[in-house]
Amino acid sequence: MSKLSLCVYCGSRVGNRPEFKRVAEHVGALIGELGWRLVYGGGSSGLMGTVANAALACGAEVIGVIPRKLVDRELAHPGLTELQVVDTMHQRKTLMAEKSDAFLALPGGIGTFEEMFEVWTWRQLGYHDKPVALLNAGGYYDSLLAFLDHSVGAGFVNPSQRELLQVGTDAAELLPRLAQHCALANAGDDYRSV
Repeated sequence: MSKLSLCVYCGSRVGNRPEFKRVAEHVGALIGELGWRLVYGGGSSGLMGTVANAALACGAEVIGVIPRKLVDRELAHPGLTELQVVDTMHQRKTLMAEKSDAFLALPGGIGTFEEMFEVWTWRQLGYHDKPVALLNAGGYYDSLLAFLDHSVGAGFVNPSQRELLQVGTDAAELLPRLAQHCALANAGDDYRSV
């Protein structure tokens, strides 16, 4: 059975609402329960550490990718299945993308935004056919989603490009959609579903 690798982008902080941490714990636990693999930024702090710890606690393989410059700043996680230390952010993002079958953004800051927008851009340009999703936990991304719809209305984003970003508020509903896309894109691979 092929193991789906889900890349999760999220904050190196926990934010100021308890629900953000609960969502990260839920996503990590789901990854483990489904027998999937987590690929993420390699940190032990914030939502990054939360999702990794929850995935590990539920038996998931967890691969972290972190630049040398951030090993101390983001407190590289010491208990991962695999930690790859690279030289640059570009190498980090490229390696994470190569190791992943799908991408999911949780609440986070500018690093999370940048990573999500980059893989979404790569998708619409045809550099990959992997699903890109945003988990709108507690309405965190409401304003961003409204702005993206505004961008469509203003003629800068095509509706088809906008539809490439899948959005959900419930991880237990969103992760199966990602698995379904992966199964269709990789016909013949046997991915577990929720």
